[in-house]
Amino acid sequence: MNLDQALQTFITESRELLADMEHALLNIDLAQDLDGQGEAINAIFRAAHTIKGSAGLFSLDHMVAFTHVVESLLDAVRDARVVIDDDMVTLLLACCDHLSGMTDGLAAGRYEADPDTTPEGERLLLQLRRRMGVVDEPAQLLAVQPQSDLNPDLERMAQATDAGESDYWHISLRFGRGVLQNGMDPIAFLRYLARLGRIAGMATVADALPADEEMDAELCYLGFEIAFDSTADREAILGVFEFVQDDCEIRLVAPRGKVSEYVELIRALPENPARLGEMLVLCGSVTATELAAALSKQSQQSQQAQTEAQANLDPQDTQATPQRLGSILVAAGQVAPVVVEAALTRQKQVVEQKAQENRSIRVDSDKLDRLIDLVGELIIAGARTSVIGQRLHNAELLEATSTLSGLVEEVRDAALELRMVKIGATFNRFQRVVHDVARELGKDIGLAVDGEDAELDKTVVEKIGDPLMHLVRNAMDHGIEPAAVRIAAGKPARGMITLNAFHESGSIVIEVSDDGGGLRKEKILAKAIERGLVDPERKLTDAEIYNLIFEAGFSTAETITNLSGRGVGMDVVKRNITALRGSVDVRSIEGQGATVTVRLPLTLAIIDGFLVQVGASVFVIPLDTIEECIEFAAEPGQDYSNLRGQVLPFIRLRSLFHIGGAPTRRESIVVLRFGKVRAGLVVDTLLGEFQTVIKPLSPIFSEVRCISGSTILGSGDVALILDVGALLQTVDSRVTASALAA
Repeated sequence: MNLDQALQTFITESRELLADMEHALLNIDLAQDLDGQGEAINAIFRAAHTIKGSAGLFSLDHMVAFTHVVESLLDAVRDARVVIDDDMVTLLLACCDHLSGMTDGLAAGRYEADPDTTPEGERLLLQLRRRMGVVDEPAQLLAVQPQSDLNPDLERMAQATDAGESDYWHISLRFGRGVLQNGMDPIAFLRYLARLGRIAGMATVADALPADEEMDAELCYLGFEIAFDSTADREAILGVFEFVQDDCEIRLVAPRGKVSEYVELIRALPENPARLGEMLVLCGSVTATELAAALSKQSQQSQQAQTEAQANLDPQDTQATPQRLGSILVAAGQVAPVVVEAALTRQKQVVEQKAQENRSIRVDSDKLDRLIDLVGELIIAGARTSVIGQRLHNAELLEATSTLSGLVEEVRDAALELRMVKIGATFNRFQRVVHDVARELGKDIGLAVDGEDAELDKTVVEKIGDPLMHLVRNAMDHGIEPAAVRIAAGKPARGMITLNAFHESGSIVIEVSDDGGGLRKEKILAKAIERGLVDPERKLTDAEIYNLIFEAGFSTAETITNLSGRGVGMDVVKRNITALRGSVDVRSIEGQGATVTVRLPLTLAIIDGFLVQVGASVFVIPLDTIEECIEFAAEPGQDYSNLRGQVLPFIRLRSLFHIGGAPTRRESIVVLRFGKVRAGLVVDTLLGEFQTVIKPLSPIFSEVRCISGSTILGSGDVALILDVGALLQTVDSRVTASALAA
């Protein structure tokens, strides 16, 4: 890898680490206990430390200097010398933004500090230093040492450990020579270790200390033998030294009680195939890092044995024989012999190992789009072949085309599944938005997310982000009341925005809810009448009144802010959602909150359709919106039918689109459901199911209602795809208007 490639890798990884830092900061208040919060702080610290270390490799001094101060504050938080609060979270988020700006500058070819952002960086550094308060003095660094028995007899500690009689963890620690030059403080690691338990005894080993004239003040010569009393596991203890594992030697021996626990854990492992090393890691007797080191040593021994075997004519003369993994771990003092024996016994009980690897590859999204396009063309070609077979009345050809259609359908489903992604990544973007906007508005607002595992087409995900962003910001600005108003109304001071997603009738439903004051119908209606959007004499349903907020330029905001109140936005939201063949609806209870429901198709490429014919025109209905098909039965002039004792309103497709000609003698009703609305569609002929490749309409048809796209039939003719949501919205409005008139 050349320098440019390494730099691009650093930029990519830095952006990922900054995203992780931001996510951890925004969710730190959700930690259930101090341990959970400590894990979040550790994750933030690791990200900052990794960025700092990697930036140092490229001599990015301005990034190293800034990240070092951030890291120092996080280290103080880890040591409980500084308490993290909302203001500090905001400060650290601003630091993330500043580092992100540095990374973007680096991507643009700027390797030095940007003069335009330097004042902002200096302001952040000043705030970080103020947060840390007084700089640590040597006396403070030693405050972590145990209150008693600071210098136990080293030989007695070692004997107790070797005999397996110690009730303490024994940590043998030898820092590397260059640990100080790498910016690491050995005392800081010991201080952090004390947070996991009690240092019952510690002896300093100075055997490597050279003569005075040979000593280099920048090098570390000391080692430590530590008796550590803690309930933490091996992984947690070694995690303390994670950042210096490559620069030091650590030998960790478990206490007597832990050995018996490891044996029991191994015996209780489920009936899963497992290697010896895997079992030892699962029970916690060794860490993954220690296992990797032992396997590497075993591999080296194996290679050496193979080399010597090739050099010697007599295989009996081979000197190097690779050790077994258990022997290597025992010799290194990383696991007790009895634990290895228990693992080997358990291994014999497993019949056969068949590890299932979770394999995944990254594929360019353009290649997936190309695959979907080809599958679409394959479907059209298959339909054409089927039509030819029917025309020729060739039984063998019809059988072949039937088999082909089934295979094409499976290929279609597999290809579409490749483009399905979880909506959770989109939802997570709003954590930062809610945090920043709440502070800007001076409100206390939280965000709750549900249904983040719901999947939909990546194209839909990419295009729904901006409309959802506006809905969330609008709910915060207009919906959530100030804390004083909420308390006076008997509500919690903190308002909540809820994002929820779920599948329903072949669509994905996304709800943006708030527990604020809700929409005021009278105010909305008065504003609409004032602007001439509705006739003052017309009676509107609640849903129709609420949906007036999506009219262009409509706003009831009394003050203009940078969030809303300019009369733009909500109409754009509806237009963008409609362009995705979706619908948007509003429900509200005054004083309790409002919910905006967005309903979208799962995919914009290929759907299962149902063909119907009216006159010479053929239409496609999305199959997942159809409940059943029945014979048309209604009195002349009626716009409803009796469906097993229930009133079923219907639409005559011929009348809706002004299609000429007389209806057939036996018309049919296709019963549709979209959300909570059910209605019928009167058509001349039912043609059956059809795999529908969605083709977009020309912009000239963008204002045509009840049509969402087109497709090509096997005959080569074009069929229009019906927008069921718009159709049933027409029925729902008609039924409600009739009820109001009555």
